[in-house]
Amino acid sequence: MAATPSTMIALGTEAPDFSLPNVDGTTVSRDDFKEAKALLVIFVCNHCPFVVHVKDEIGRVARDYAGRGVALVAINANDVDEYPQDSPDNMRMKAEEWGWTFPYLYDESQDVAKAYRAACTPDFFLFDAERRLAYRGQLDDSRPGNAQPVNGADLRRALDAVLAGEKPGEEQKASVGCNIKWKPGSTPEYA
Repeated sequence: MAATPSTMIALGTEAPDFSLPNVDGTTVSRDDFKEAKALLVIFVCNHCPFVVHVKDEIGRVARDYAGRGVALVAINANDVDEYPQDSPDNMRMKAEEWGWTFPYLYDESQDVAKAYRAACTPDFFLFDAERRLAYRGQLDDSRPGNAQPVNGADLRRALDAVLAGEKPGEEQKASVGCNIKWKPGSTPEYA
């Protein structure tokens, strides 16, 4: 299993806009969450062993922080022609199986993933109330097979800081996961 790190874009970057179909048939946009104290955007997919390894903790983070003003959306940008297990129908089934009640969006054009400079699954981007990037990096130190606990420690510290009106520390570890499965001829220069 190849491990691709996140790009670690500059802190303070404004959250790129998006308007994408959700697994429930609605369309979800960045501005739907303008009242949220923080917006967490996670690039994921159904089949990546790195995502499967942390799927339950992603669900716990969503539940633990929903009442505290954090909006969370997951986005799948994989090429479903080459990876049909990541299709919207399968996304819907996985969201239900995994107990994900937050929006799980499909970026068919891959334009949103490119705007965020997403590189891997999972790839985490936490924006403050002004939609400026406060944290980008790993969920925690756990990886498939390394025996570290899946506890969301790094992301939870960042969420707590943002909700307290503070900046998370600038020493942030890159997330690592499977590379986003780009469509033929559309791989971005940073990937």
